[in-house]
Amino acid sequence: MIEQTLSELGLTLPSPPKPVASYVPAVLSGNLLFVSGQIPLREGALVATGTMPEPIGDDVARDCCRQCVLNGLAVAKAELGSLDRIARVVRVGCWVASQPGFTGQPLVANHASELLVEIFGEIGRHARAAVGAIALPLDAPVEIEFLFEVRD
Repeated sequence: MIEQTLSELGLTLPSPPKPVASYVPAVLSGNLLFVSGQIPLREGALVATGTMPEPIGDDVARDCCRQCVLNGLAVAKAELGSLDRIARVVRVGCWVASQPGFTGQPLVANHASELLVEIFGEIGRHARAAVGAIALPLDAPVEIEFLFEVRD
């Protein structure tokens, strides 16, 4: 059902990105799936690099957040076998590479939050943190981690 929704939205899951350091992409503990922070990699390259609000504007930030969500879902599918096992999106942590004085992290994180609700409906509503950082791995503009409740 979730993959049908993705298709209806014109979205395709990529291959799960490989970790860029010494960690695993996801850990299933009981009925919780922790997905490691995803940067906006598309076909092995970053969608964009830099900080908010310059040189990264809102349109690019939106594209980056959406790619992070798709990457996170690709990791979840690889771990679970099916996205239909996701019972709820519990929490999203969004880090935004920010210039001093930039306070729009919640607006950037909304791009990911809104896409999760489009995909999952009511069970896509989640708790969230939106945090500014001076720099992120590989000069990515955003990094997003996910916590999903899963069913057997």
